[in-house]
Amino acid sequence: MTQDRTQPSGEDSLIARYFKPLATDPGAFGLVDDAAVLSSSGDDIVVTTDAIVEGVHYLASDPPDTIARKALRVNLSDLAAKGALPAGFVLTLALRSQEDAWLRSFADALGEDAESFACPLLGGDTVWTPGPQMISITAFGRVPKGRMVGRTGAKPGDRILVTGTIGDAALGLDVLKGGAAAAALASDAGAREVLVRRYRVPQPRNVLAQAVRDQATAAMDVSDGLAGDLAKLCAASGVSASVDVTRVPLSAAAAGLLAGNVVCVETLLAGGDDYEVLCTAAPAQSEALIAAGQATGVAVTAIGTIVEGHQRPRFLDGQGQELSLTRLSYSHF
Repeated sequence: MTQDRTQPSGEDSLIARYFKPLATDPGAFGLVDDAAVLSSSGDDIVVTTDAIVEGVHYLASDPPDTIARKALRVNLSDLAAKGALPAGFVLTLALRSQEDAWLRSFADALGEDAESFACPLLGGDTVWTPGPQMISITAFGRVPKGRMVGRTGAKPGDRILVTGTIGDAALGLDVLKGGAAAAALASDAGAREVLVRRYRVPQPRNVLAQAVRDQATAAMDVSDGLAGDLAKLCAASGVSASVDVTRVPLSAAAAGLLAGNVVCVETLLAGGDDYEVLCTAAPAQSEALIAAGQATGVAVTAIGTIVEGHQRPRFLDGQGQELSLTRLSYSHF
């Protein structure tokens, strides 16, 4: 039987219903074309992509609105660490079903974040999968010519800084899985909710993008774990680092679990999913970054120093003794 080409396909109908309203940028052409146009305005275009997979980056039971926000925000976090302002994104959805309630909640939350972070949907693709659901986003940002902050500029004497708090997301996942943190916080619903929220909905630090661009010598976002990501930054820059773990910023919930020996410091340093900005800066510039954080309501904390050498970073306890970490970060493989 010949297909009626005048009727929209199921994919076309899905896109028109849930995602066309999000494509407000003129370069998206209302999602009726196979491509979009992104104007550079003389700036460099920064491109980053991250996929989140059911059962790996989020749980099947996670609410669809939080999945949408996480999918976009992990990419926005990368842009923030590069000193880039968001310009738009493309979306690939691999779905097992077309359940209206799930898609409506997902699309509404994605649209809210796209508007809040000034990062409009430009296009994408929707496919069916028999396996785990997957959402992949490629985000674009703008920086003045030649001003993107990479991983290669850290120098001996630079301070190491990190935004926000570290370890909450790993603890939030532990709570959702009924682990040691869940048991220890059984009577503290507020703390459990804070940790779970940090796992499900990252807080990209885009308000600090310009300060990172103006002050940092090197930067990246913390996605796989502070310890491992610092090691990656140091390797790219050809340097090493010394970190005072007592200065690593922790939330009240994380600090309480650490003090009670419910979790070890390695869990917090290597757990991943923090999506904070890790950067280096000369001493005077680091003070400017900390001040910029105070002005925007984002804590920026100095946790160590870049040093000469090629060995992996050293993590020191309160007595100056090096901690022996069996792992530095989460690994997919």
